[in-house]
Amino acid sequence: MIKILLVDDHAVVRMGLTMLLNSNPEMQVVGEASEGNEGIKKAMKLKPDVVVMDLSMPHGKDGLSATSELKKLMPDVNILILTMHDDEEYLFRAIQAGASGCILKSAPHDELMSAIESVSLGNAYLHPAATKRLMEQYLGSIKHDSHDTYHLLSDREREVLTLVAKGYANKEIAEQLTISVKTVETHKGNLMEKLQMKTRPELVEYAVKKGLLGYGI
Repeated sequence: MIKILLVDDHAVVRMGLTMLLNSNPEMQVVGEASEGNEGIKKAMKLKPDVVVMDLSMPHGKDGLSATSELKKLMPDVNILILTMHDDEEYLFRAIQAGASGCILKSAPHDELMSAIESVSLGNAYLHPAATKRLMEQYLGSIKHDSHDTYHLLSDREREVLTLVAKGYANKEIAEQLTISVKTVETHKGNLMEKLQMKTRPELVEYAVKKGLLGYGI
């Protein structure tokens, strides 16, 4: 029996998922939570095999923050991120936070059950479209590894790169580094030119690979 904890801010979604998962004789929803902090407390108490964690929960702790904190408290817990965002940036941030997998809310019911079963066994799970993009980007990164220009970045540019990849806005970066927003934008433009990158998801992937976020792939 796979014990499951649901963490989602929508009661209707939790109710629907509970009915669906409990219809599987090999699965049991042992608890629910409406935001990240509550989810962490419930997980510590109930010791579920899998936590199905919503990514976006505006009231309380969000899914990524809760995942990161919960993995520190319970390293062996398996967390499956449930999201409506089919975006590389969210995928890499979920992996960096310690999630065992990521699945779209629009996925078929049988795919959700397969994902839960997979992560409960300690395996990783990514929805098919994400797996394809991840492989394409990985193969592309191999091609460009010999031309890595990280050594061209200044210390300040490396600091900005790390903070950008962690999801901080320009204003927040400026406050942390005690510089102006305009200076942050200049550093950001310079480092993206040196690394030959154009988007934030590219920076997130690059930072993860370089181990700048504490997690490498």
